[in-house]
Amino acid sequence: MESLEKKLGYSFKSKDLLKTALTHSSYANERGGGLSCNERLEFLGDSILGFVAAKNICRRFPDMPEGEMTRLRAELVCEASLYRVAQNLGLAAYILLGKNEECNGGRERHSIQADCVEAVIAAVFLDSGLESAELLIEERILSSLLSGEKPLRTDYKTQLQELVQKNGDAAPGYEIVEESGPDHDKTFTARVTLPDGVVAEGTGKTKKEAEQMAAKAALEGCKN
Repeated sequence: MESLEKKLGYSFKSKDLLKTALTHSSYANERGGGLSCNERLEFLGDSILGFVAAKNICRRFPDMPEGEMTRLRAELVCEASLYRVAQNLGLAAYILLGKNEECNGGRERHSIQADCVEAVIAAVFLDSGLESAELLIEERILSSLLSGEKPLRTDYKTQLQELVQKNGDAAPGYEIVEESGPDHDKTFTARVTLPDGVVAEGTGKTKKEAEQMAAKAALEGCKN
Protein backbone atom coordinates (compact mmCIF):
# COMPACT_ATOMS: atom_id res chain seq x y z
CA MET A 1 0.00 0.00 0.00
CA GLU A 2 2.89 2.37 0.70
CA SER A 3 4.02 2.34 -2.94
CA LEU A 4 0.52 3.31 -4.08
CA GLU A 5 0.34 6.06 -1.47
CA LYS A 6 3.56 7.50 -2.86
CA LYS A 7 2.07 7.51 -6.36
CA LEU A 8 -1.07 9.19 -5.04
CA GLY A 9 0.93 11.71 -3.05
CA TYR A 10 -1.27 10.97 -0.06
CA SER A 11 -0.75 8.90 3.10
CA PHE A 12 -3.88 7.36 4.60
CA LYS A 13 -4.56 7.60 8.31
CA SER A 14 -6.91 4.62 7.88
CA LYS A 15 -5.25 2.00 5.68
CA ASP A 16 -8.50 0.01 5.77
CA LEU A 17 -10.19 2.72 3.72
CA LEU A 18 -7.62 2.33 0.96
CA LYS A 19 -7.93 -1.45 1.08
CA THR A 20 -11.71 -1.21 0.75
CA ALA A 21 -11.32 1.16 -2.21
CA LEU A 22 -9.26 -1.51 -3.96
CA THR A 23 -11.53 -4.45 -3.10
CA HIS A 24 -13.70 -5.63 -5.99
CA SER A 25 -17.02 -7.26 -5.19
CA SER A 26 -15.77 -10.60 -6.57
CA TYR A 27 -13.02 -10.69 -3.94
CA ALA A 28 -15.37 -9.71 -1.11
CA ASN A 29 -17.94 -12.31 -2.17
CA GLU A 30 -15.36 -15.09 -2.26
CA ARG A 31 -14.00 -14.21 1.19
CA GLY A 32 -17.37 -13.65 2.87
CA GLY A 33 -17.40 -12.71 6.52
CA GLY A 34 -18.84 -9.27 5.90
CA LEU A 35 -15.80 -8.00 3.97
CA SER A 36 -16.67 -4.70 2.31
CA CYS A 37 -16.14 -4.05 -1.40
CA ASN A 38 -15.61 -0.71 -3.11
CA GLU A 39 -19.09 -0.24 -4.61
CA ARG A 40 -20.32 2.25 -2.00
CA LEU A 41 -17.06 4.20 -2.18
CA GLU A 42 -17.34 4.25 -5.97
CA PHE A 43 -20.82 5.78 -5.67
CA LEU A 44 -19.55 8.50 -3.33
CA GLY A 45 -16.40 9.14 -5.36
CA ASP A 46 -18.42 9.64 -8.53
CA SER A 47 -20.41 12.44 -6.87
CA ILE A 48 -17.31 14.10 -5.41
CA LEU A 49 -15.52 13.97 -8.75
CA GLY A 50 -18.50 15.49 -10.58
CA PHE A 51 -18.74 18.32 -8.05
CA VAL A 52 -15.02 19.16 -8.14
CA ALA A 53 -14.95 19.03 -11.95
CA ALA A 54 -17.96 21.36 -12.19
CA LYS A 55 -16.43 23.77 -9.68
CA ASN A 56 -13.18 23.98 -11.62
CA ILE A 57 -14.90 24.37 -14.98
CA CYS A 58 -16.94 27.30 -13.64
CA ARG A 59 -13.77 28.96 -12.36
CA ARG A 60 -11.67 28.33 -15.46
CA PHE A 61 -14.33 29.21 -18.06
CA PRO A 62 -16.63 31.88 -16.55
CA ASP A 63 -18.30 32.63 -19.90
CA MET A 64 -18.87 29.06 -21.06
CA PRO A 65 -22.55 28.16 -21.76
CA GLU A 66 -24.18 25.58 -19.51
CA GLY A 67 -24.47 22.98 -22.27
CA GLU A 68 -20.77 23.21 -23.10
CA MET A 69 -19.88 22.94 -19.40
CA THR A 70 -21.94 19.78 -19.17
CA ARG A 71 -20.12 18.23 -22.12
CA LEU A 72 -16.72 19.22 -20.75
CA ARG A 73 -17.47 17.76 -17.33
CA ALA A 74 -18.70 14.53 -18.93
CA GLU A 75 -15.42 14.18 -20.84
CA LEU A 76 -13.27 14.87 -17.78
CA VAL A 77 -15.02 12.29 -15.59
CA CYS A 78 -15.81 9.61 -18.20
CA GLU A 79 -14.58 6.02 -17.95
CA ALA A 80 -11.85 6.58 -20.53
CA SER A 81 -10.44 9.52 -18.56
CA LEU A 82 -10.48 7.58 -15.29
CA TYR A 83 -8.90 4.56 -16.96
CA ARG A 84 -5.99 6.74 -18.09
CA VAL A 85 -5.57 7.88 -14.49
CA ALA A 86 -5.55 4.25 -13.34
CA GLN A 87 -2.95 3.40 -15.97
CA ASN A 88 -0.71 6.25 -14.87
CA LEU A 89 -0.91 5.06 -11.28
CA GLY A 90 -0.42 1.40 -12.18
CA LEU A 91 -3.60 0.83 -10.19
CA ALA A 92 -4.38 -2.57 -11.73
CA ALA A 93 -1.58 -4.19 -9.73
CA TYR A 94 -3.20 -3.21 -6.44
CA ILE A 95 -6.81 -4.26 -7.07
CA LEU A 96 -8.11 -7.20 -5.02
CA LEU A 97 -10.04 -9.53 -7.35
CA GLY A 98 -11.79 -12.86 -6.93
CA LYS A 99 -10.25 -15.87 -8.65
CA ASN A 100 -12.88 -16.13 -11.38
CA GLU A 101 -12.72 -12.42 -12.17
CA GLU A 102 -8.93 -12.63 -12.27
CA CYS A 103 -9.02 -15.58 -14.66
CA ASN A 104 -11.48 -13.76 -16.92
CA GLY A 105 -9.16 -10.79 -17.35
CA GLY A 106 -10.86 -8.50 -14.85
CA ARG A 107 -7.59 -6.86 -13.85
CA GLU A 108 -7.31 -5.29 -17.29
CA ARG A 109 -10.97 -4.33 -17.57
CA HIS A 110 -11.31 -0.58 -18.07
CA SER A 111 -14.49 -0.28 -16.02
CA ILE A 112 -13.00 -2.01 -12.97
CA GLN A 113 -9.94 0.24 -12.98
CA ALA A 114 -12.04 3.37 -13.51
CA ASP A 115 -14.35 2.39 -10.65
CA CYS A 116 -11.32 1.99 -8.37
CA VAL A 117 -10.20 5.53 -9.15
CA GLU A 118 -13.59 6.83 -7.98
CA ALA A 119 -13.42 4.64 -4.88
CA VAL A 120 -9.94 5.94 -4.02
CA ILE A 121 -11.23 9.52 -4.31
CA ALA A 122 -14.00 8.71 -1.82
CA ALA A 123 -11.52 6.98 0.50
CA VAL A 124 -9.35 10.11 0.60
CA PHE A 125 -12.44 12.22 1.27
CA LEU A 126 -13.54 10.04 4.19
CA ASP A 127 -9.99 9.85 5.52
CA SER A 128 -9.30 13.59 5.70
CA GLY A 129 -12.00 15.64 4.01
CA LEU A 130 -12.89 17.41 0.81
CA GLU A 131 -9.74 19.52 0.52
CA SER A 132 -7.49 16.45 0.24
CA ALA A 133 -9.85 14.74 -2.22
CA GLU A 134 -10.05 17.91 -4.29
CA LEU A 135 -6.26 18.18 -4.42
CA LEU A 136 -6.00 14.57 -5.66
CA ILE A 137 -8.64 15.17 -8.33
CA GLU A 138 -7.03 18.40 -9.52
CA GLU A 139 -3.56 16.86 -9.76
CA ARG A 140 -4.54 13.52 -11.28
CA ILE A 141 -7.67 14.15 -13.35
CA LEU A 142 -8.09 17.86 -14.02
CA SER A 143 -4.44 18.77 -14.58
CA SER A 144 -4.93 19.51 -18.31
CA LEU A 145 -7.91 21.75 -17.55
CA LEU A 146 -6.09 23.65 -14.80
CA SER A 147 -3.07 24.22 -17.04
CA GLY A 148 -5.34 26.05 -19.46
CA GLU A 149 -5.73 23.23 -21.98
CA LYS A 150 -9.35 22.71 -22.98
CA PRO A 151 -10.14 19.04 -23.73
CA LEU A 152 -11.51 18.14 -27.12
CA ARG A 153 -15.25 17.80 -27.38
CA THR A 154 -15.83 14.10 -27.87
CA ASP A 155 -19.17 13.40 -26.18
CA TYR A 156 -20.85 12.30 -29.40
CA LYS A 157 -24.02 11.08 -27.68
CA THR A 158 -24.71 14.53 -26.23
CA GLN A 159 -23.94 16.20 -29.55
CA LEU A 160 -26.34 13.88 -31.37
CA GLN A 161 -29.08 14.36 -28.79
CA GLU A 162 -28.80 18.14 -29.04
CA LEU A 163 -28.95 17.94 -32.82
CA VAL A 164 -32.14 15.87 -33.00
CA GLN A 165 -33.88 17.62 -30.11
CA LYS A 166 -33.26 21.00 -31.72
CA ASN A 167 -36.21 20.14 -33.98
CA GLY A 168 -38.35 18.94 -31.11
CA ASP A 169 -37.73 15.25 -31.87
CA ALA A 170 -37.37 12.53 -29.25
CA ALA A 171 -33.95 11.45 -28.02
CA PRO A 172 -32.04 8.83 -30.04
CA GLY A 173 -32.45 5.20 -28.96
CA TYR A 174 -29.50 2.87 -28.31
CA GLU A 175 -29.22 -0.91 -28.15
CA ILE A 176 -26.35 -3.39 -28.01
CA VAL A 177 -26.85 -5.66 -31.02
CA GLU A 178 -23.74 -7.85 -30.83
CA GLU A 179 -21.06 -9.06 -28.41
CA SER A 180 -17.99 -10.92 -29.61
CA GLY A 181 -14.71 -12.20 -28.18
CA PRO A 182 -13.78 -13.85 -24.86
CA ASP A 183 -15.05 -12.43 -21.56
CA HIS A 184 -11.78 -10.66 -20.81
CA ASP A 185 -11.57 -9.00 -24.24
CA LYS A 186 -15.09 -8.44 -25.55
CA THR A 187 -16.07 -6.18 -28.42
CA PHE A 188 -19.55 -4.63 -28.40
CA THR A 189 -21.59 -3.32 -31.32
CA ALA A 190 -24.20 -0.66 -30.58
CA ARG A 191 -26.97 0.59 -32.83
CA VAL A 192 -28.52 4.04 -32.59
CA THR A 193 -31.91 4.80 -34.11
CA LEU A 194 -33.01 8.36 -34.79
CA PRO A 195 -36.61 9.64 -34.82
CA ASP A 196 -36.60 9.80 -38.63
CA GLY A 197 -35.57 6.14 -38.81
CA VAL A 198 -31.89 6.66 -39.63
CA VAL A 199 -29.75 3.89 -38.13
CA ALA A 200 -26.02 3.88 -37.45
CA GLU A 201 -23.71 1.42 -35.69
CA GLY A 202 -20.41 1.57 -33.84
CA THR A 203 -18.10 -0.80 -31.99
CA GLY A 204 -16.03 -0.50 -28.82
CA LYS A 205 -14.43 -2.42 -25.97
CA THR A 206 -17.22 -1.32 -23.61
CA LYS A 207 -20.93 -0.78 -24.16
CA LYS A 208 -20.53 2.96 -23.47
CA GLU A 209 -17.73 3.25 -26.00
CA ALA A 210 -19.76 1.39 -28.61
CA GLU A 211 -22.70 3.77 -28.09
CA GLN A 212 -20.38 6.76 -28.47
CA MET A 213 -19.02 5.35 -31.74
CA ALA A 214 -22.55 4.72 -32.99
CA ALA A 215 -23.47 8.32 -32.17
CA LYS A 216 -20.33 9.51 -33.97
CA ALA A 217 -21.31 7.53 -37.07
CA ALA A 218 -24.81 9.01 -36.94
CA LEU A 219 -23.40 12.53 -36.66
CA GLU A 220 -21.16 11.95 -39.66
CA GLY A 221 -24.16 10.66 -41.59
CA CYS A 222 -26.15 13.77 -40.72
CA LYS A 223 -23.36 15.99 -42.05
CA ASN A 224 -23.18 14.16 -45.40
